[in-house]
Amino acid sequence: MSSRRVVAWSAGVLGAAVTGAVMSLVSYASRSARRDDGSGDPVGEAEHARESTVAADDGVPLSVLEVGPADGGSPEVTVVLVHGYSLDSRCWLFQRVELPELVDPRVRLVLYDQRGHGRSGRPARGGGTIEQLGADLDAVLRATAGSEPVVLVGHSMGGMTIMALAEQRPELFGPWVRAVALLASSAGQVGAQGLPRPWLSRHNPLTAVLGVLAGWQPGLVELVRRGGARVTRSMVRELAFGDRGVDAELVELTEEMISGTSVETVTGFLETIGAHDRRAALAALRSCEVLVLGGDADRLTPFTHSETMAAELPEAELVRAPGAGHMVILERAELVTARLTGLVRRVAGGTRASDSAEKVSGR
Repeated sequence: MSSRRVVAWSAGVLGAAVTGAVMSLVSYASRSARRDDGSGDPVGEAEHARESTVAADDGVPLSVLEVGPADGGSPEVTVVLVHGYSLDSRCWLFQRVELPELVDPRVRLVLYDQRGHGRSGRPARGGGTIEQLGADLDAVLRATAGSEPVVLVGHSMGGMTIMALAEQRPELFGPWVRAVALLASSAGQVGAQGLPRPWLSRHNPLTAVLGVLAGWQPGLVELVRRGGARVTRSMVRELAFGDRGVDAELVELTEEMISGTSVETVTGFLETIGAHDRRAALAALRSCEVLVLGGDADRLTPFTHSETMAAELPEAELVRAPGAGHMVILERAELVTARLTGLVRRVAGGTRASDSAEKVSGR
């Protein structure tokens, strides 16, 4: 994409949608599956679900949802789903529906909204960092996870969050956290391949101005931002999806997710994403079963990021999703859920994906 097109589009939406669109994940939910309160949270499988609030170590309230096994049985594995930048826990709709249906083993899901996203509280200035997200994940685990083995699943910035936890609490990985899935994520150098690094800097004049405006007149910024929704959808289709024929409803829902994230959050996380480098933290994951999965049409965190992580984790299963973009959890939902199911079953059975012939798959 030419720089002229990026600048033109950025100006059209005051730049706020640029960062949201290019780094966001996609959440798919049918219109009939939204809450009456307009939150868009799926309903219909709430019989074994429980909502709660967990306080982060700096007091930010985190909105948490726990979904028990659909048959009401005792869980054998807890799966914690960690969403990415500019979205919320709704992006895990398919996994939320399908994983609790498993009976071999029975799965309990824990989903939460990252700080500044969804229904969780907004951090104070300076509190939007990946380091803090790692501490938040630790708080959620301490508050919700039981004695059963834990599987952590992170998409994009959610994967970075898991790496931050591994950096802070490596002793958790192996004895308690038995497996990790890193989906369309990166261990570092996000700007080197994919999203240009200047857009990840608070020193970018456009995003710096947005930060000031958001603090001074947030309502005005959001109003102009919504006015650029049509442009945003066009860019989401081009940047976040590998399939140009994707359903228009998915693009619209993606734009809605982006619009639901405040400009303060969008601009506040830029620097920490650009500075993210946790390749050394991957060493803590070597005692776990690891799944690394990415789309080979991902323009934001290209598949080379997945290959780099897998090279640091020689026992990991590396899966390439053909034709999928950054929002692989939606474009290849069946593939993602199937691989997660295999990961969970290996944890329950005490086995590992050691067959090298199956380590790189999905081509």
